[in-house]
Amino acid sequence: MFGFLAGITYIAYMVVDIGIKRDPEVGIMAIMGSIAVKMIFCMAFVLIYSIKAKGIGSVFLLNFFSLYLLFTAFEIYCLLRNLRHQNLK
Repeated sequence: MFGFLAGITYIAYMVVDIGIKRDPEVGIMAIMGSIAVKMIFCMAFVLIYSIKAKGIGSVFLLNFFSLYLLFTAFEIYCLLRNLRHQNLK
């Protein structure tokens, strides 16, 4: 679970970083798109995992989405830090 979230966050971050460097005006759309795609992949992961593992209950959902929010906050923090450096130039 942790590896999946780390991997999908890294991929989303790299895609947004490349998009911002190519065209800064499209950066916001890249950020929003990457967050939406990441959420869809995470919801699919939860659905598949809950079908495979019976009886995991709400504890798994709470743990997974708390980690999801943590990784999303980290991704947004890193992207905003990079955007702040670009605005100073």
